[in-house]
Amino acid sequence: MSASPATKRARPRLKNLHLTLRYEDDLKVFRSRWSRAGIAAVIVIAFLLPLSIRSDFWLGVLTLGGIYAIGALGLNLLTGYTGQVSLGHAVFLGVGAYSALWFGSHQGLPLVVWLPAAAVVGGSLGAIVGPFALRLRGNYLAVVSLGLVFLGQHVFKNWRSLTGGPGGTRVKVPLALGPLHFDRLTIGQTQYTRIQSFCLLTFVLLMVCAVLAKNIVRSRPGRAMQAVRDRDIAAEVVGVSLFRTKVGAFVVSSAMAAVAGALFAASQQFVAPDTWNLLLSIQFIAMIIVGGVGTVFGSIVGAFVIVLVPQVIDTYSRSIPFVVKGSTAHGFHLTVAQANELLYGLLIVVFLILEPRGLAALWLRLKAYFRAWPYSY
Repeated sequence: MSASPATKRARPRLKNLHLTLRYEDDLKVFRSRWSRAGIAAVIVIAFLLPLSIRSDFWLGVLTLGGIYAIGALGLNLLTGYTGQVSLGHAVFLGVGAYSALWFGSHQGLPLVVWLPAAAVVGGSLGAIVGPFALRLRGNYLAVVSLGLVFLGQHVFKNWRSLTGGPGGTRVKVPLALGPLHFDRLTIGQTQYTRIQSFCLLTFVLLMVCAVLAKNIVRSRPGRAMQAVRDRDIAAEVVGVSLFRTKVGAFVVSSAMAAVAGALFAASQQFVAPDTWNLLLSIQFIAMIIVGGVGTVFGSIVGAFVIVLVPQVIDTYSRSIPFVVKGSTAHGFHLTVAQANELLYGLLIVVFLILEPRGLAALWLRLKAYFRAWPYSY
């Protein structure tokens, strides 16, 4: 017996409501028209934002955020997706910076050579360090990676012919990519400054690295990485190679970190060994915790938050109690640098206790709510 027309009109239209995610949907790059529109909007903003901002200070902040986001993507692949805790991420950024110095500045090689060369050198070092993860895990691996920071700083300070010693050295690398010159980009009749051009280059490379990371985690190696993170013995029983997975994660993570370090050197045009210290590694740990461990877009959000918040503290330090500008503080007062260090620790503790999945979890819950609306509660 067929339903009456009134009953048909009363039935809710559920044919477009998908409350479950199918496996084939997870493999799609764009799952819906809204995701396609969102990605298109992000691309447009990424291109227009560097070219529309005129303040060199905030352009420098955005450029640094984009560079750190590339490094955070690499660390999240290693720590968030593979479960290998590393405190030596700063060393791989330093290796990338000095690789850019050697290939780009000393040898005069073009951008299409010195940037991939930095990634290869960083990935090669990751392949050397990676086998230690086969015998170590958890806190033991963290301690070994911590020792890597001090070893790296010792090498950087004493390899004077390359690094210039403790005083650092200038970096001047070619930034031309075919007809595009990212030292002074010209579009039509408009010529943009170096910082605007380099910010655009950084954002383009960030999008490339984000797509690469997203495809890695959605592929078979990515599923193997997550299986090793959750239950490494069970993963090995079902045929996952621990050696290939863990070492491969170190290689990709180190290569991305080296790309970030190379871009940092090209942006600042100066590098010093003290830059690649333990505090920088802790900053990257804070980025993936604040943004969201085990998420790609969380790495990007966390990097920009960690870069932007200290700048806000520095700008409004006169209005913040117990924070003073300068290199010294007395009594209970803190310098801006000390306040930033305290902030990193507080953010890590607060997010680990209150929201272990970071800012990404807030977005995922909000998206799930509107996807199920009006049946969400």
